[in-house]
Amino acid sequence: MLAFLRGAVQPVTICRAKDIVQKRNSSIYSKPPKSKIGPGQSFLIMSVFAVALLAPAGWILHHIPEYRQREKPSPPS
Repeated sequence: MLAFLRGAVQPVTICRAKDIVQKRNSSIYSKPPKSKIGPGQSFLIMSVFAVALLAPAGWILHHIPEYRQREKPSPPS
């Protein structure tokens, strides 16, 4: 019984694996880009990413003294 199930499952999984590999390979391009990005644009994009990642952490670190001064909420009785 198990040998029958193995024989029935293998062709299906092999076909699915081939389909997945073909779909993944179809999204990979080997040509050079149509328009090049200059150093100014690269710097702008990297600085936007840096600000987006570091701004929330900076905000929290800046406001730590305020968070420490807040009274803790009393537990409901």
